[in-house]
Formats: sequence, C-alpha cells, structure tokens
Amino acid sequence: MSSVATRSGILGGRYALATLGMVAIVGVAAFQNLAMTTVMPEISRDLDGQTLYALAFAAPLAAGVPGMVLAGTWSDRSGGRVVAWMSAALFAIGTAVVMTAPTMEVFLVGRLVEGFGAGAIDVVLYVLVARIFPAELHGPVFAGFAAAWVVPALVGPAVAGVVTEVWGWHWVFAGALGIALVAFALLVPTLSRLHAPPVDRRPAWQAGRIAWSIGAAVAILLLNVAPDLGVRGRVLAVVVGVVGTWAALRPLLPSGTFRAAPGLPTVVLLRGLVAAAFFGSEAYVPYLLQAQHGLSASAAGLALTVSAVSWAGASWLHGRLGEQRLTATRTFGIGTALVLLSVLVALAVAVWDLPWWVLVVGWFVGGAGMGGMYPRLSMLTLRFSREGDDGFASSALTIADASGSVVGLAVTGLLFVGSGGATGDWSFPLVFVAMAGIALVASAAVHRLGPVPPPTVTQGT
Repeated sequence: MSSVATRSGILGGRYALATLGMVAIVGVAAFQNLAMTTVMPEISRDLDGQTLYALAFAAPLAAGVPGMVLAGTWSDRSGGRVVAWMSAALFAIGTAVVMTAPTMEVFLVGRLVEGFGAGAIDVVLYVLVARIFPAELHGPVFAGFAAAWVVPALVGPAVAGVVTEVWGWHWVFAGALGIALVAFALLVPTLSRLHAPPVDRRPAWQAGRIAWSIGAAVAILLLNVAPDLGVRGRVLAVVVGVVGTWAALRPLLPSGTFRAAPGLPTVVLLRGLVAAAFFGSEAYVPYLLQAQHGLSASAAGLALTVSAVSWAGASWLHGRLGEQRLTATRTFGIGTALVLLSVLVALAVAVWDLPWWVLVVGWFVGGAGMGGMYPRLSMLTLRFSREGDDGFASSALTIADASGSVVGLAVTGLLFVGSGGATGDWSFPLVFVAMAGIALVASAAVHRLGPVPPPTVTQGT
C-alpha cells in the first residue's frame, strides 16, 4: 500500500486539487437535484405540465444513458479530457435552455441536453478516481462525494424554495449554472493528467453499444410519456417501453446483470434497484407534503435536506468502519432495509394522513440507507473491473443508476396520473406501494453478491 498516499490522503499533495474539483462537481449535481425536486411542483403548475411531472425528472436521466456509454468508450480511447469539456458544455447549454423555458416542451428539451452532459461527466469522475487515485484512497474519495451533498442539502431546498417564491423558479437554474461554471473551473487543471493510452492499446469504438444506449433512452422515455396518452396508447407505450428497455439495456450492462450473477453484475443490479425505489419515491415526497399538508416549497424541501445529511453521514461512517467490520453483504442488507422502511413510512403518511414530520423522519432513515450503500457499490465496481475496462464498468454502474431511477419514475408516473393525480385518493399510496416492492427485490438480490475480492495493493507513487 502506498505509504505516501495513506499519509497525505485525498486532500494532500498531488490529490488535493483533483479532490476539490470533483467534489465541487458533485456538489453542483446535488444542488441541481435537490432544487429541482423542491420546485418542480411549482414549475409544473406554471408551465401547465402536471401530466409531464415525472417526465421532467426522467428526461435527463434517460438522455444520460447514451451520454454515459459514449463517455465510457471515448474515455477508454482518449483518456477523458475532451470528454469532460464536451460534457460540461452540453450541461451548461441545457441548463441555460431550462432557465429560460417559456413552455413545458422547451423545458423538457433543455432537461434532455442537460442530462446527456451530466451523464457523461459522471463517467469522467469515475475514470478520474480510477486513474489518478491509488486503490486505498477510492473509499475516502467516494465518501467525499457523499459529503459534497451536505452543504447543498442544508441550504439547497430552502434557497430554491425562497428564490422561487420571491423571484421565480427560473432564477434557481440561473444560480445552478453559475455554480457549475465555477466548479468545472476547479476541475480543469486535473484534466491535464488524463492521458490517452498508446494507439495499439486503444479499444475500438463500440458503435453497437452506443446505438443500444440510444434505443434504451427512447424506450425509457416512451414509458414516461405513457401517462399523457389515451388508454390504448398508454398500454402500447408500456409494452413497447418495457420490452425495448430490457432489450436495449442488456448489451450495456455486464453479462448476467438481470439474473443477478455474482460479482459485478449483482453490484450493478443493486445500484439500479435501490435507485428505482428511492428516487422513484423521492420525486413525490415534496409533492405529497405540499398537496396533502399545505407546506410551502421551501418547507417541503426539509425532507430532502435531512435525507442528504443522513446520506453523507452514513457514507462517512462507512469509510470509518472499514470492510472487516462492515462487510459488503451486511452493508447492502442494512441499506436496503432502511430504504424499504423509509418508503413504508411515506406510504403510512399518505394513507393515514400522519403528521408531515413523520415523513421527514422516514426520509432521513432512507437517506442513511442509500449513503451506506453507494460508496461500497462504487468501490466494488472498480474492484471487479479489469485494467483498461474502468470506463465500461463505470458507465455500466451509472447507466444502472440512471435507468433504475427513470424506470422507477415511469412506474410512479403511470400510477399517479392513472389514479387521478394529486387529487386522487390513492395516487400517493400507489406510488409508495410500488416502490416498496422494488426495495424488497433489492433486499433479495443482496444475497447473490458472492465473494468480494480484497482491495488491490498499490506501491508507492
């Protein structure tokens, strides 16, 4: 193990600027995510797009799938520097479109462009971790990513809510764009350390995977536009969307993912399942607090704040306990149980009209479950991947994350709109029942993980 790396840590020596730049990028994503979830009910009312509520969340995630695949292949060939610049530019352009959108349709176009860039930059971050940091620092880096959610969690929902109430939701995205530009500027010096491999070792362009990723994005989006269609169109969209999503994702993920084969396939599957259960539910948590309890946007964002704080705290605790005391199976078992509990609490609030703070407490528990699992899933992805395949493995993990979230949103969108929307008696309960079912499947998949190899020992740098 590198004694130099161990002594200096992720904020010492040659790793400091890389850590700060990457953490800043994650912080921007955190702010954007929390702000969007907080103010989306207001946006949907302002742009008369309540039937497209779930699609506003799903669009960037679906567009991120081809962004991830392209970034993974391109990074393996070029080192990742140009990929980072292109993805950052697309994210900025998309955010600018969202910021100025006069209609829901234009808003969704901006979210698509923004999502493509965000998906690509996610892969670049994983590649940076794999190629710049020694293996013994991977855990602290991913814990740092989780910690980057703390400040946005503490101030993001409240700031987004206040800005929306005082000046309008457009200014929320203007602020996000400004923060993004500063964050990327911090990362720029680190990008010069990403070098292309020798010509004879560069993998071929994977045109087939890129084509499948576009197909997956289209199929996933089809699932999410289904609620806005008539009965026949809705049924056709669901059938084609489900079959198309399954067929298109198979070549993009490790072989055996859908049957939970031991090793990397189960790691990737778990990421997708917990993302579906948690984020499919979370999109409706502020909505429930505003529609059922009359909370303002800033007050409803408290659930997201406490969840993000517990997420970061659990990630920090995960890094402190170490792998011997907290095995992967135990980590994932506890994490999936906490996520399931949080969704069941949300279900109870929706059915029995329990006080709003009960849901806030429940979402705090769910955030802790996610925070314990995500760093370990990221670590195991790099550990199970072979040398030179970190771009593929990283893109597979992020594809599962995005696809799981979008499928979860598609399911909840269909159930929510189909049962009457915010005024329906069973709309919110059906959302949380479906997501609880997915959390149960994730709990069962934990036992398919198999043996976990120890971390790679690296020599001094």
